[in-house]
Amino acid sequence: MEIEPLSEVEKLALKKLRIFKQSRLRYLSRAVLASMFIGFGVIVAFKTGNFFYMEHSPFAYPMAALTFGAAIILIAYGGGDLFTGNTFYFTFAALRKKMGWNDVGKLWIYSYVGNILGAALFAFLIYTTGLFEHPSVNSFLLSVVEKKLHATTIELFFRGILCNWLVCLAFFIPLSLKGDGARMFAMILFVFCFFISGYEHSIANMCTFAIALVHEHPEAISMTGVIHNLIPVTIGNLLGGGLMMGWMYHYANLPYYSDTQ
Repeated sequence: MEIEPLSEVEKLALKKLRIFKQSRLRYLSRAVLASMFIGFGVIVAFKTGNFFYMEHSPFAYPMAALTFGAAIILIAYGGGDLFTGNTFYFTFAALRKKMGWNDVGKLWIYSYVGNILGAALFAFLIYTTGLFEHPSVNSFLLSVVEKKLHATTIELFFRGILCNWLVCLAFFIPLSLKGDGARMFAMILFVFCFFISGYEHSIANMCTFAIALVHEHPEAISMTGVIHNLIPVTIGNLLGGGLMMGWMYHYANLPYYSDTQ
């Protein structure tokens, strides 16, 4: 039964709101941390996948998808505030009249801006290490980025919807499971599904694009292409989390809430 996990979603949303009201800077710093955690997952995924990519192996993408799961573990257990998850949490809490839509809008903006700042800061840190300078290391990352920047707007939009639907499920389903081992396995499995499917996650894309841009890259990779990707993907992510998760679970459980009032 999903009622108990949905109660946890409400509590999490209200906890985030309390942090925001206590200190907007503290809330922003949590959003910065979240995208930096995503950045760690991006590095591990593309460093691992690159070994196979250089050998023209079909395992390049599956291995990257498998290792990217480190990102969701870091966010779930290390703290942080991710815009994509917030589209679900805050929509559901607002529909339950636990928080106002004005606060929802502010929280979304702050988490998104914080995620952008975190992506930029993490890219700078990676640049200073020199670990992604050589083509033998960054070729897989650059090839994936180039494909992302040249997909059509409508493709990106629907990939964004499907992506955040799965990502929100990756946070939600484990709330019903007992034990950290089972929860982490479920999280990694769902993230593997979204990654291997080729869906688009706005915050993961921010981190990936930022890393590509601070290193030597082909002319096909540009800020214009980044904006072309992020706008439809972000809107798609918003609908995937807000509509397919927040509204859908609220609507599906209305009879239960009516009976308990």
